[in-house]
Amino acid sequence: MDPKVKVELYRTMVLIRSFEETILQHYHADKSPAWDIGAGLIPGEMHLSAGQEPVAAGICANLTASDAITATHRPHHLAIAHGVRMEALAAEIFGRETGLGKGRGGHMHLFDPGTHFSCSGIIAEGLPPALGQAFAFQRRGLPNVVVAVTGEGAANQGAFHESLNLAALWKLPVVFVVEDNDWAISVPRTASTAVPSNAARAAAYGIPGERVENNDVEEVWRVAKGAIKRARSGDGPTLIEVHTVRLWGHFEGDAQAYRNDLEEAKAHDPIEVYAGLLAREGVLDTKGAAKIKEECTKEVASAIDFAKTSPLPDPAGALQYVFA
Repeated sequence: MDPKVKVELYRTMVLIRSFEETILQHYHADKSPAWDIGAGLIPGEMHLSAGQEPVAAGICANLTASDAITATHRPHHLAIAHGVRMEALAAEIFGRETGLGKGRGGHMHLFDPGTHFSCSGIIAEGLPPALGQAFAFQRRGLPNVVVAVTGEGAANQGAFHESLNLAALWKLPVVFVVEDNDWAISVPRTASTAVPSNAARAAAYGIPGERVENNDVEEVWRVAKGAIKRARSGDGPTLIEVHTVRLWGHFEGDAQAYRNDLEEAKAHDPIEVYAGLLAREGVLDTKGAAKIKEECTKEVASAIDFAKTSPLPDPAGALQYVFA
């Protein structure tokens, strides 16, 4: 792999983590001493993706702005990696008029027509719309592909299997990606899924399936590159599962008392692991990594400042831009 690609993968992961660390700080700032999920500048639930950055970086590095992606209720890493404008993303999280959905959708319902990005709070909901986009690309003769991302818990939903079946039948240009972080909220994978790898389920639909172990961003990049090329060439879908890690709670405020792997998970922080690898390879030294962190911190700070200084929606327009 070109060293420039390696550094860019690292930068994408650092940018995502910098954004989410800042959101985390602002989300918790005014919810104490008594926890009130409805209080503060960012009310409501918050699902952050610390640890899952390799999935977004590796997949999206192979996409163009004309390709589409549908994400889960944990969507920020994928939005940022796919090029969604960070100012509009932050503004939507803060519920501001300048947000992607004019402050009406919040962090689980992000839509950006400019980059063909969308997500939903409903489990496995993004897969059928991904097929619709892929079908439209196919019918119009466009070389675009769609990546449909879901979690390992959602891979047990009917919509997952129905979508794989139809995509395979019609040879749609879609790549299915399962983020396996071992936990479907508080249910361990071993208690919810009969097969050791969701990638094995691809065989039932006559399509390729591949599992990436160790949260390896370079391996994600390599596998995604082949799957996206296959889809773009008209050869149909691929199923990829990435064994990733969730460093923080399912949602902010989750005490995670059900987890016995937290210390082990922290030891596998993919950003620290990859920084160490790049240093040993002579691709990125400590000074270079520090510079990337500084640049990303500034970029995030600018986006957050934009969001916080943007106007709140006018209450009189509460029914605008929404289904009534």
